[in-house]
Amino acid sequence: MKALILSGGKGTRLRPLTYTGAKQLVPVANKPILWYGIESLVAAGITDIGIIVSPETGPEIEEKTGKGEQFGAKITYIHQESPDGLAHAVKIAQPFLGDSPFVMYLGDNLIQDQLREFVAAFKASPSGAIIMLKQVLNPTAFGVAQINADGSVMKLVEKPKEPPSNLALVGVYLFSSDIHEAIAQIKPSARGELEKYLSDAYDVANKMPVDANELSCWWLYSVK
Repeated sequence: MKALILSGGKGTRLRPLTYTGAKQLVPVANKPILWYGIESLVAAGITDIGIIVSPETGPEIEEKTGKGEQFGAKITYIHQESPDGLAHAVKIAQPFLGDSPFVMYLGDNLIQDQLREFVAAFKASPSGAIIMLKQVLNPTAFGVAQINADGSVMKLVEKPKEPPSNLALVGVYLFSSDIHEAIAQIKPSARGELEKYLSDAYDVANKMPVDANELSCWWLYSVK
């Protein structure tokens, strides 16, 4: 199993902290938030990691994070010239990912180390996609999931005025290699980006359920 960490973007909403550096390198307890994600993946047994970087902040991330030796991992940097959506990031990472199932981890998120359990659950599940959710007090500020009685995802809504639940979408996804076929079938949005929610793309293209697991631990994230 491989991992794909998304670490592009300019972090404009975190200024002035990000005027001089990448938002994924903003320190939490004196360590870049990105490094927590790498360490969590390695602890879950995933050591082959691709990191999506942008032209603006990629060189700094590569210089500070290195090739992975300090984490016990092998890191491959994948350059995304423009922020064209999550599905686009997976699309350009396909040569790295190959036919491997993978964890996609947004590099400005931090969860308490429960990732090993979710990886094990995914490997034991027939589902081709699992998303992580967390109950929040202010769901209007997040992407929110509506869940069926069987635990599968009915739909995802971005910052709804009338949320269908209080389950916010955490920036960690698990996918089989079938996601590449799904991405090939979707079209860019009005903004020119591919699907924001890859789980939506997977469900629409493959007519298969997307499952959800709920975090019971804490979750930290940067301002979106």
